[in-house]
Amino acid sequence: METAFRQLPSVDQLLGHPRVEYLCHLYPRQTVAIWVRGELEQARKGIAAGQRPPTSEELATGIEARAQALGEASLRPVINATGVVLHTNLGRAPVSYEALAAMRSVGLGYSNLEYDLAKGDRGSRHVHIEALLCHLTGAEAALAVNNNASAVLLGLASLARGKEVIVSRGQAIEIGGGFRIPDVLRQSGARLVEVGTTNRTYVSDYEAAITKGTAALLRVHTSNFQVVGFTHTVSLAEMVALGRRREVPVLDDLGSGCLLETAQFGMAHEPTIQESLEAGAALAFASGDKLMGGPQAGVIVGKKELVDRLRRHPLARAMRIDKFSLAGLAVTMVHYLRGEAVSKVPVWRMIATPLPEIERRAQSWVEQLGKVAKVVPGESAIGGGSLPGQTLPTRVVSLTVPRVDELAERLRAAEHPVIGRIAEDMLLLDPRTVLPEEEGALLFTLSEALSG
Repeated sequence: METAFRQLPSVDQLLGHPRVEYLCHLYPRQTVAIWVRGELEQARKGIAAGQRPPTSEELATGIEARAQALGEASLRPVINATGVVLHTNLGRAPVSYEALAAMRSVGLGYSNLEYDLAKGDRGSRHVHIEALLCHLTGAEAALAVNNNASAVLLGLASLARGKEVIVSRGQAIEIGGGFRIPDVLRQSGARLVEVGTTNRTYVSDYEAAITKGTAALLRVHTSNFQVVGFTHTVSLAEMVALGRRREVPVLDDLGSGCLLETAQFGMAHEPTIQESLEAGAALAFASGDKLMGGPQAGVIVGKKELVDRLRRHPLARAMRIDKFSLAGLAVTMVHYLRGEAVSKVPVWRMIATPLPEIERRAQSWVEQLGKVAKVVPGESAIGGGSLPGQTLPTRVVSLTVPRVDELAERLRAAEHPVIGRIAEDMLLLDPRTVLPEEEGALLFTLSEALSG
């Protein structure tokens, strides 16, 4: 084994290897030396485990792989052919071209993020979004932060720290990534008071729990699951009536951030922000990158007195929205203001696509892909913790090949990665979540992968 260790080249010898030396023209020599030492250390461990010593060429290949892994961005665009519109693992909502242009514009140079051009003095980043949100939702005031979990945390920390917040036991839910509403409540410094049972909660449960130490009643929209059967829930209007009688504000965590009536697209009704405020919620919280269809953001709308308290809280700075997301969110709101969200916002473009159009596109794909492909009926999901259990009828392209797992792997490894879903030994591709402008890249990648 000692002889095997001696066969390894030194750091200087490897730095002189032509392929490694080339890396020194792309990266600082000290950086390449770190990769060289790392590769040599890995080789020593392999030898100690009984492996043969790698050649200089094999070591150079490993060093190049380290450079590629660190020197190239791992976050890449992919083509979502899964049929899940708001696919959390694939980045949730894609933004409109106009929103993306606005984000690019403020990033390429300076902007008036916190500068009042009229007064020539310091301004507030909130002015770029507040009027739009207030106009669209009917709120007295509005605030945008970096995501909805932050929005809820900021609201509770500002209004209920050291006090009680009452929530139905059936709404003490877990959202994506293992984050739980009770945990968020505890981090805010508020004390959680659960009432009712998992499946049945009444107004009397809330009223019996209210004390002098109660700061708020909290409704959490169960956006990622359904409870059916022997159930009873308290409506927001009932909670607001109780809150007014006992002088306790009602906070509404809507999650999905819906601004349009989903029933018009053949789905169940999803509570909207406008409805929440019309029912009398003091504050409503929502995500910007779910059904709102914008970049990641948390939206807080409601009573001016309460929004101002949140704005002044020390956590507001830690959770503030960045200039890129702010620019994209503002343009997304303009789409709603102009009545063009269905034609401009990708999420709504996908949801609103009629079945005959999806079938036409699917058939076109089959014609180009050949005998391994066929069009079959399917269901598209909304995803992203929105409209649980709700699907839209679709047509999917089914690919039947001998080793479907290998095909899916080749598609993921392509220059333009394509993500589908496997069912019954077939790879299914749903045109609903593939924007028409992505079709060229998708079909090229599919053709290359099918040809091996």
